[in-house]
Amino acid sequence: MSFALPESLREYIDARVRDGSYGNTSEYLRDLIRRDQHEQAAKRLRDLIADGLASGDGRVVTDDVIASLRGQALGSDA
Repeated sequence: MSFALPESLREYIDARVRDGSYGNTSEYLRDLIRRDQHEQAAKRLRDLIADGLASGDGRVVTDDVIASLRGQALGSDA
């Protein structure tokens, strides 16, 4: 993978490597990508929680309810 960065960003990354925060540029970029993945997963979870809260009153989840939901998900009457 190859990409271009403005000089100011390259200097910033080089400084982070020089100060010992990262062993090299690749480590820095991998860390940024992992952090972004984590943030996106956390955002997705927050969105799902908000959707759940907005969906109405809850209900007691019994084994029968779980079996029914599982059946619906699998396309059967279970």
